[in-house]
Amino acid sequence: MKKYFFIPLLLFTVLLAGCINKKIIDDVNITTGIGIDKEGEQYLGSAMIPVYNPDKSIENFIFTAKGTVVRDLMFQMQQTSSQPIVGGSLDVTLFDETVAREGIPHVLDVFLRDPSVGARVHLAVVDGKAKDIFEGKYGDRGNGRYLAELIESNYKTGNLPLTNLHQFLHDYYQKGKDPVLPYLRQTRPDLVNIAGLALFKGEKVVDVLDENKLFYFKLMVDYYSEGALKIKDEHGESFIKSIHSTYNFKVKNRNPYKFSVTLEVDGMLTEHTGKSLEKGEIKRIEKQMEKQIKKECLALLERFQENKIDPVGIGHFIKTQTRNFDFKKWEESYQNASFDVDAKVKIVEVGVIE
Repeated sequence: MKKYFFIPLLLFTVLLAGCINKKIIDDVNITTGIGIDKEGEQYLGSAMIPVYNPDKSIENFIFTAKGTVVRDLMFQMQQTSSQPIVGGSLDVTLFDETVAREGIPHVLDVFLRDPSVGARVHLAVVDGKAKDIFEGKYGDRGNGRYLAELIESNYKTGNLPLTNLHQFLHDYYQKGKDPVLPYLRQTRPDLVNIAGLALFKGEKVVDVLDENKLFYFKLMVDYYSEGALKIKDEHGESFIKSIHSTYNFKVKNRNPYKFSVTLEVDGMLTEHTGKSLEKGEIKRIEKQMEKQIKKECLALLERFQENKIDPVGIGHFIKTQTRNFDFKKWEESYQNASFDVDAKVKIVEVGVIE
């Protein structure tokens, strides 16, 4: 009896497998990067396709199209391609700053409706044109992979907070927190730099943080497992590495709002301009680092208030602490809120300098 039951089940499975829409990899153009630039009143779309050579090297071919509607750009590119253009291996999507300041969700809508595009695709705003970045030559693994790994490595071991399509949409639809994206700049034909962080108000970029502010921003929104910071004062320079950090927000007062921000940082001193560390020098470096963190983080919070943005998520935090929270009243309260920033720094190792 069991044998007769499994025979139709096996046939049913085979029939289902035959319904899958198959694509042979050699018969499609696999997009690893999409770029959206603004030229006058039109959008310039770029689709980057890796070309695999017999010697295993990778070149990058770029399809382009112009139009006033983003959705039509991919259709125009497809008309010039002898094979279907597919986005199942999309690594990165770039927007020039003009597009980002006008607003990008209507552009993202094109990708959100494509089920082949994964939520971990990296998004970024560029200083210049996305097409120019795609035309560079960055190693032998393809430009799409290079740009994706650039963002990933700067998140894992650098000063960039977590950013991808999923995180952007989470923050965009989350009341009380504004999204951010990496800000890229091509510094050489073979090199792209994380030049800062694009800050959004809703769907539009309203400010760009310089790269030297990223460390302090990440302290307030993410947990460091690695990282680095240079401390400079009248006594010289010190380089702190392998930073581990935690952050904590508390409500000190509600009328007007006053918040305390506590940042705890552990690190290893790897470089010091002096020949040796004198007695009490480690403590002095810790205090200098605490002073610098307090000053820079407070300045960032006040800058966000001036721009009426909340990339740190203070609004979301206070919502979790308040019953029947009213976001309309919060917008006015946020402008009048004040912050006490406290930093606790501990140098746990001094490397090989001693």
